[in-house]
Formats: sequence, C-alpha cells, structure tokens
Amino acid sequence: MERTTWSGGDLGPLLDRAERLLQAPGRTVLGIAGAPASGKSTLSTALVTALQEQHPDEVVLVGMDAFHIGHQVLVRRGLVDVKGAPHTFDALGFAALLERIREDTEIVYAPEFHREIEDSLAAVVEVGAQVRLVVTEGNYLLLEQSPWDRVRPLLDEAWFVHLDDSERQRRMVARHLHFGHSPEVAQAKTFGSDENNAQLVNAHQNRPDLYIEQRP
Repeated sequence: MERTTWSGGDLGPLLDRAERLLQAPGRTVLGIAGAPASGKSTLSTALVTALQEQHPDEVVLVGMDAFHIGHQVLVRRGLVDVKGAPHTFDALGFAALLERIREDTEIVYAPEFHREIEDSLAAVVEVGAQVRLVVTEGNYLLLEQSPWDRVRPLLDEAWFVHLDDSERQRRMVARHLHFGHSPEVAQAKTFGSDENNAQLVNAHQNRPDLYIEQRP
C-alpha cells in the first residue's frame, strides 16, 4: 500500500495516477472510499472534472450513494434514523452495476443520488461504450462484511481517503446545517449514526492500493 497526502488543491500525482489507469487497456474501475465527510466525494469530482478536460467522453463518475434504499422504504422499515449505515443501501444492486460496467459493451445507465431530495434518480448517468475509466466513490467500497465484500474484487484500483476526526466532524455538522437541519439535529446526527459509520469505515480499509491523508 502506497501513501500520500492531499490538501484539496492541486491534484498533482493523484491526477497522474488516474491518467495511467485511463491509459490501461480496456475499461478500468477506480474506487475511492472513506468515511462520511472525509473528502472522498470532493476528490472524486475534482479528479473526474480534470480528466474530462482532456478526455471528455472517456471518464465518468458513478456514486455508491445512489444505492441508498429509497426513503419511503426506510420510513416503512423504521430505519430513517440510521440512514447511511451499511444495511440502508442496496449493496447487491451496486455490485451488480459494477459487474455490468466491467462486462457490458452496450450503454449502461446508472442512478445518481441527490441530497436535496434525500433520494436517487434512476438512469441519469450514462456509461457509454467509449468510457475507459469509471470512478466510483462511497463509504463502504472496501468493507469486508457481506454483501459489501463483493465490491472490492470489482475495483481495478482502490484509494482510501482519511481525514482527522475533529475536522471530519466539523464538516459533517456544517453539511447537516447546510441542508436545513437545526444545530441540535446536526450535532445529534454527526455524533450519532454518522460517527458510528465513520468509525466502521476507518476500521475496515481492506488493503487499499493508495492511502490518502487529507490535510485541511
């Protein structure tokens, strides 16, 4: 396992490494994992945006968050308070999508999660035949417990993003406030189920190829 740092500015060697994956024969899947609010989504978006400037039709981002179980199902099951935990995702559906992305030569359509509505929109991400690098990001890509353990073998390369706990928690509180939660609810969510999920992710990194320490 290699180690590096990233401060949120210049992508530097991370971009070079992703470019090498893009140049590999066939289609490659890069997974970027990390705890909630660790910066993995920011990194993934920045990386894909930079790559698309030179390869506009050959790189696409597919998020694990799009496989949140539908909000109305979570309400029915009484799981809203733990939304974001491993068992509130369709892990088998996500793994099946990655299998299709790796194997299909036809267009594959993927869903996309929208935090504003706390739900996903189906078939809005297009993975065409010309796509050579798929970047996927999410909390549980490297989780070793079933059924999430089906994901790691489907990644050609895996990166793990880590951020100091206090900064990660500060960012999570700010995120909840941004999306309309009261300060009390933001604190409760951050230091409740969010923190439980973060500690689980940080404890089960499952041999990433690259460990990235994010510097605030």
